[in-house]
Amino acid sequence: MSLNFTAVGDVAPDREDPASIFAHVRDRLRSADLGYCQLEVNLTTRGTRLPQARHTMRGKPEIADALVDTGLEVVSFAGNHTMDWGPDGMFDTLGHLERAGALHMGAGANIAEARRPVLVERGGLKVGFLAVNSILPANYWAEEDRPGCAPMRGHTLYEQIETDQPGTPARIHTFPHREDLAALTASIRALKQQADVVILSHHAGIHFVPAVVPDYQRDVAFAAIDAGADMVLGCHAHILKGMEFYRGRPIIHSLANFALDLKMDARHAASKGFREIQKLNPDWVPDLDSSYNFPPDSAMSMVVECRLDRDGVSDLRLVPVWIDRDAAPRFVPPEDPRFTRILDYLRQISTEAGFTTVYEADAEVIRPR
Repeated sequence: MSLNFTAVGDVAPDREDPASIFAHVRDRLRSADLGYCQLEVNLTTRGTRLPQARHTMRGKPEIADALVDTGLEVVSFAGNHTMDWGPDGMFDTLGHLERAGALHMGAGANIAEARRPVLVERGGLKVGFLAVNSILPANYWAEEDRPGCAPMRGHTLYEQIETDQPGTPARIHTFPHREDLAALTASIRALKQQADVVILSHHAGIHFVPAVVPDYQRDVAFAAIDAGADMVLGCHAHILKGMEFYRGRPIIHSLANFALDLKMDARHAASKGFREIQKLNPDWVPDLDSSYNFPPDSAMSMVVECRLDRDGVSDLRLVPVWIDRDAAPRFVPPEDPRFTRILDYLRQISTEAGFTTVYEADAEVIRPR
């Protein structure tokens, strides 16, 4: 009693035909029994852009249909774009996902709905999903009487190393919000009573900066697994991060981008806001003719494939993906030099993060252990 599961990272097509962005990967993704993604855009024509929203856009309702048609039917909407267009935008998004037959988690009319899990039964196996978000513009998280996403807030402490030397660098410590973490672990324990396998989606991490995984992100992942989660899927960073195993269970700290269009005009490229973000990855050079304006590291991505059964996760495989200037993901065959580039990158960033994960090429996939 098992099923094939696949997971990809951030998705936000911005084109006339949203389904076309999946043209090169659709067949393989659809061959799985169950697929997951992180939705990074509101599917709406309504709403007013909130002033705290940074880069944002409106996505076509047809995106929901494209996700389901591609096999990505389990959708997290717990992210830093959940409330970009206010409650109208969020509710429209959830409504379009439901209309298309997607199963969504991580956002809702109140905190109870935002924390509500997805429970899927396939072939006699029950798989439960939860989604939380640590990348939180002001008031994007749900409360008892307010719509929003399921929060997993983090605290940051800057410890001055040389207290007698003003202006010198500080150590950065991060910690999970105690109440949010308690709520999450309680939800996982309750879901484990209903599901054979529990998977957590955590929107977290430091975007664009290679290798670095903040302490709070690992703390949340470890606590989730201690509570009964079988896998943790990280999203948001827009580049790959290293992965690790804890108590034998996989933690993928960043699935990276997967299917996002992002065009940039000269005005935005010259803006103070972009120049500040650009410092996070100095190799980032805007390309005004490209549909994919991200740092060079963002060209590398992957699809996670595995088997799920009552013992958890097995046969874990990472399928290398390359994203060119047209923003469409493509699988990378092992004879392509980019396959080795992605493999070497995973090894490098895992080592820099202090992880002991070993990655080995095996035909067309990479196997971590």
